Amino acid sequence: SVLSRYENQITILSDYLEEFPETDEPVWILGRQHHLNTDKSKLLLDISARLWFTYRRKFSPIGGTGPSSDTGWGCMLRCGQMMLAQALICRHLGRDWQWEKHKKQPEEYHRILRCFLDRKDCCYSIHQMAQMGVGEGKSIGEWFGPNTVAQVLKKLALFDEWNSLAVYVSMDNTVVIEDIKKMCWSPAQGSGVAHSSAHLHRSAFGQNKNTAGLCPGWKPLLLIIPLRLGINHINPVYIDAFKECFKMPQSLGALGGKPNNAYYFIGFLGNELIYLDPHTTQSFVDSEENGTVDDESFHCQQAPHRMKIMNLDPSVALGFFCKEECDFDNWCSLVQKEILKQQSLRMFELVQKHPPHWPPFIPPTKPEVTTTGAELIESTDKLFELEEEFEILSV
Repeated sequence: SVLSRYENQITILSDYLEEFPETDEPVWILGRQHHLNTDKSKLLLDISARLWFTYRRKFSPIGGTGPSSDTGWGCMLRCGQMMLAQALICRHLGRDWQWEKHKKQPEEYHRILRCFLDRKDCCYSIHQMAQMGVGEGKSIGEWFGPNTVAQVLKKLALFDEWNSLAVYVSMDNTVVIEDIKKMCWSPAQGSGVAHSSAHLHRSAFGQNKNTAGLCPGWKPLLLIIPLRLGINHINPVYIDAFKECFKMPQSLGALGGKPNNAYYFIGFLGNELIYLDPHTTQSFVDSEENGTVDDESFHCQQAPHRMKIMNLDPSVALGFFCKEECDFDNWCSLVQKEILKQQSLRMFELVQKHPPHWPPFIPPTKPEVTTTGAELIESTDKLFELEEEFEILSV
């Protein structure tokens, strides 16, 4: 019966693809172009390969006494998980990796999934994200916005030595090239978090080689750009630039949706956005004894949702992943060419040098703690409180 149900879902999705309008316009999914007339099956595979995180129930209570389900409040956290998971897929498996039901997957895939399981000891679990959100002024069980999720991921990444990401969240609609390169090329420091990618991979896999094939010293970049594209509704002047972002090979899509209703946007067709919807409640799934994860519920095999761009809430966050420095340089060139070519309202700014009126940029480092949970949250909050105090004094 389970097999029959999933076969029916594939049939539903195939039927849904038939319902796409007859058009020669391409469908863009996270930097990949698909043509409905010739490769609908590839489009289907590309969408179903994305990791899909939804509401869950029956996990251990958050904080020991908190909620055991995130239904009704965790949708933006789940979207943040999806964006980050896409970055990790690109980092370890490559953008062209595909998922097939019942097919054996590499260990890195299951290790990525284990980062997001609903357990307090998983680095990007709903538990860690909700508790880290307390430092951003959000009570456990309170709805997050795109910027809050970005700040939470930035903090949690400091404790994730296996993936060793440099997470940059832009301020004031401005991306500073100098600061990003300073962070991604940050030398090893006493805290132990800024060792080279190669060193971390030797530690993580127990083998003396650079498994990800990265340039030594460059930490893969997760770039998140929170934006406000209007006041109450999205300003039409931003639409073309917004769509261009989904065409970039570095694209991780966008977080956004409608008030208190978050979606993970992965592409577009014409003036409609294609998104994964976290508003389905599934039961908690844990890893098996051998470390693998029963993964069928982590891939959306139902019809992909679409919505008109003009119905989008103006508060969004764009995501990009640059595995190597050349990827970031290429992204900067694409932004100059496709995003900043309009001299009128720009979606965001890209500048070479750190603005002189800003506080000095100091790449974040991991606090000296050896635990997770409440102590991890408390120590990290203190770190960022000190940074905020420093910024206030600098201003």
